[in-house]
Amino acid sequence: MPELPEVETVRRGLAPVMEGAVITRADVNRPDLRWPFPAQMADRLTGQKVLGLRRRSKYILADLANGESLLIHLGMSGRMLISGHRVGDFHHDHPASAKHDHVVFHMDSGARVTFNDARRFGAMDLMPTSGQEDHWLIRDLGPEPLGNAFNEDYLVAALKGRNTPIKSALLDQRIVSGLGNIYVCEVLFRAGIHPKRKAGRIAGTRVAGLVPIIRTVLEEAIAAGGSSLRDYRQADGDLGYFQHGFQVYDREGEPCVTPDCNRLIARIVQSGRSSFFCPTCQR
Repeated sequence: MPELPEVETVRRGLAPVMEGAVITRADVNRPDLRWPFPAQMADRLTGQKVLGLRRRSKYILADLANGESLLIHLGMSGRMLISGHRVGDFHHDHPASAKHDHVVFHMDSGARVTFNDARRFGAMDLMPTSGQEDHWLIRDLGPEPLGNAFNEDYLVAALKGRNTPIKSALLDQRIVSGLGNIYVCEVLFRAGIHPKRKAGRIAGTRVAGLVPIIRTVLEEAIAAGGSSLRDYRQADGDLGYFQHGFQVYDREGEPCVTPDCNRLIARIVQSGRSSFFCPTCQR
């Protein structure tokens, strides 16, 4: 599933085409994805100006002129594809409709934004913009890892006394939103912390040190366009390339990148997810 860097990359790709533009027509080609679409979704979107695009955790939020916000969740294989727009001297023509083009936004600029989702694990919903923090997918989310509310004091307090592994704690969206398996593995390697260490037993200084590492890893991944695993693509269809810089994720059996460390990257399973780490560098 796309994590924060992938979703932020898609948001940035959509912004030049959607922000300030009007949805002249919305085609909703099926009644549901992971959950049913909201009632009269096509009618409620048609004719609306997109005031802005934001990201909350792994969700994209499009604020509309009518006081509603459209929530977009990419799920396992969802892609937002842009066509009919110009980038420099290159014009992206509209492709033929594909089997899994479930929602299509026709913009007044002539551009088209298509939500394609082969596995149908994605989702869309409409909510009042003023009450979005009460939406059931958003209300229990923790602070954004790149925001001011996520700081050293907060994380130390949030993990104090917790008996869960640090890997599980950082994946808990109620503690910090947007982090997923890939980037938590990378963060813990850079921090030198074993994924099975109990969160509440890690020294406060080491917990505090996770905050700048988390921010650095996420910022590097966003700058690289996210990680392209399985079905993920940027909004323009290009692949991201942060995966070429993975230090531990998906590198089981390969040498540790730390100089003079002769160990191989190991893999264990925690709560059904693979954790990759160096047995020597991470304690």
